[in-house]
Amino acid sequence: MYYSSGNYEAFAHPRKPKDADKKSAYIIGTGLAGLTAAFYLVRDGQISGDRIHVLEKIDIAGGSCDGRKDVTKGFYMRGGREMDNHFEVMWDVFKDVPSIETEGVTVLDEYYWLNKEDPNYSLCRASQNRGESAHTDGKFTLDKKSAMALSKLFITSEDELEDKKISDVLPDEFWDTNFWLYWQTMFAFQKWSSALEMKRYLCRYVHHIDGLPDFSALRFTKYNQYESMILPLVKYLEAHGVAIEFGMDVKNVIIDTDEHDRKVAKELIILKNGVEEKIALSEDDLVFITNGCCTDTSCYGDQHTAPDLSEIKDGYGESWDLWKNIAKQDPSFGHPEKFCSDVSKTNWESATVTTLDDKIIPYITNICKRDPRSGKVVTGGIVSCQDSKWLMSWTINRQGQFKEQDKNQVCVWVYGLFTDVPGDYIKKPMKDCTGKEITEEWLYHLGVPVEDIEDLAEHSAVCVPTMMPYITAFFMPRTKGDRPDVIPDGCVNFAFLGQFAETPRDTVFTTEYSVRTAMEAVYGLLGVDRGVPEVWGSVYDVRELLDSSVKLMDGMSPLEIELPGPLNALKKPLLRVVKGTVVEKLLRDHNVIKDGMLD
Repeated sequence: MYYSSGNYEAFAHPRKPKDADKKSAYIIGTGLAGLTAAFYLVRDGQISGDRIHVLEKIDIAGGSCDGRKDVTKGFYMRGGREMDNHFEVMWDVFKDVPSIETEGVTVLDEYYWLNKEDPNYSLCRASQNRGESAHTDGKFTLDKKSAMALSKLFITSEDELEDKKISDVLPDEFWDTNFWLYWQTMFAFQKWSSALEMKRYLCRYVHHIDGLPDFSALRFTKYNQYESMILPLVKYLEAHGVAIEFGMDVKNVIIDTDEHDRKVAKELIILKNGVEEKIALSEDDLVFITNGCCTDTSCYGDQHTAPDLSEIKDGYGESWDLWKNIAKQDPSFGHPEKFCSDVSKTNWESATVTTLDDKIIPYITNICKRDPRSGKVVTGGIVSCQDSKWLMSWTINRQGQFKEQDKNQVCVWVYGLFTDVPGDYIKKPMKDCTGKEITEEWLYHLGVPVEDIEDLAEHSAVCVPTMMPYITAFFMPRTKGDRPDVIPDGCVNFAFLGQFAETPRDTVFTTEYSVRTAMEAVYGLLGVDRGVPEVWGSVYDVRELLDSSVKLMDGMSPLEIELPGPLNALKKPLLRVVKGTVVEKLLRDHNVIKDGMLD
């Protein structure tokens, strides 16, 4: 397996790998990573679909990419997916997955056209004082100390950031900046999250710094993530003879390590309908393991019932049990306890609110300045209630978000980062609230008159809350080896997939990370002779670096920042050196050199 960039490799079709006809595959989990592994086995591995076994415990595919209607609760989705034009692997997949709505076009075609015709951007990034604009006004409001610390984080090596929290590397002043408001609410980072992962995000998305305040960097699917991404991928696999086997609860993968450190998966241990089964494996049987799951042990409530939290406890969950059983067999298979041992630091709660009439709509329109029933961009990303004790944010994507949704209904996704503190209107922690109570708190922050809140929450909306104990488990501080490599050294016939496998430079909590690990796993085990697209290299593009350096300081050039004495004295001599050169033009094009600086 090797990395590549450019159209030469991207447009090429690889030859059929050697001995592909001898191979079979077992894929554990039907999240985006597992389904993508099956896709690459079919398209580039050229393995017959009837030799690919996709194993899933529950009765529906998709993993964390859900979106469905419960006849007793209503519509719900645990989360959404914010996507980027440089998700190189994801678009490599969906350029070949047919649309299930429009004959003759692909999922990528539909997505591209939609986001070209209806580009995403927000008209109100944050609110305060019950529905008033917080007037973030596209500013980052970084003070000099915070800007310097952020710059230092950007250039610090990953080795130096192992097991460090964000609060270990950024000053107290940083938490009061708009940058942190944007960052925390958009990505769900906390002060105790991994400084290493924050560095990766900074480097990975430096080309989108200017789109952070208004979400103009983002692109969204037409429907929820399940109907827009998972269903077309499942249909593609079914058309190629791949069957998903439901009710297959994989408990362990038995791995043998010989005297030459060759690691071979020998057996799958599975519970099927409560009965243990064992599947013997040869070296020609490839095993793809989804280790860990951010939505493990998710708990659902409904309009009048809070989620039942009685089963939530540190380290508990079937995906963690599987990974722990595998990790016991070799240190290179990772350390799941680093991620699943403190649910107080890894949880947050979301809720799907569906409006039932027109009464709430004006309060939504007052904030987002758009008609939520237009079928076009509505909020353009989350609106964060800056003064919310729960740090509540909410978003409305293009409606309808569900194909079954009534055209007069609006589905709103709400989430709170602080689930264990009383709210501003509802004086109890979010985690203990019913759907109605969460709706009441949301309506309070929309600016609905207090005397109308309870009635609207009861009769004009229905809400399904979801508590997710491990939703940011992958953000916990880590060190090298805590996540297994996609293909650890010596592995012959198995690989790891998903958000808890290690691949260089890319960032977790993204669709791209899942599909990238899948592509690397299939290409690595099969020896597919085609490059895996490298992570987009904007961090190495001087133009993007110059742009971001100015935009992060709200238009102030680095040359306008007061530096320590000797460094400040060097500015004028350096400017004289570049005067009249292409370097001067480059610096002017990106607003580093401004009029009068060379006088």
